[in-house]
Amino acid sequence: MIALVQRVSRAAVSIESKEISRIGRGMVVLLGVFADDVPKDARFLAQKAANLRIFDDEAGAMNLSLKEIDGEALSISQFTLCANARKGRRPSFAKAMEPIGAKRLYELFCDELADQAVRVERGVFGENMSVEIFNDGPVTIILNSRESRRLNIKEDAPHKA
Repeated sequence: MIALVQRVSRAAVSIESKEISRIGRGMVVLLGVFADDVPKDARFLAQKAANLRIFDDEAGAMNLSLKEIDGEALSISQFTLCANARKGRRPSFAKAMEPIGAKRLYELFCDELADQAVRVERGVFGENMSVEIFNDGPVTIILNSRESRRLNIKEDAPHKA
């Protein structure tokens, strides 16, 4: 599972010009789910995002987490993060999980983030959305649950639809 995290002063999501979600200070999480991802990947990334120290303290150093600033998160499914563009000019999305399983893991990620005492707003899975992001810094970080696998963190069985 891969997450592109952006520190924001505010953000919003609209579908067909109608706003459906909005946050203030916090982070936007664009989340891609790979075909071999499991629930442990969602839990790992939610804990990592909630505790990632990317917010400034009183001295201006990035020492505070989303939880510590009482920030908000806007979570948006983004299967295009699973793209492989190594060959040719058209990206392949063959490594992305099928929609039913991906939605389950996306929802699990959002629920786990909320369990970390973070207010979570969501996009709508599978919809074409307009995302307004006011990137603060800018600060953009990529989190990849495959890093936890390299650290020998025990995995769950692969997720099935």
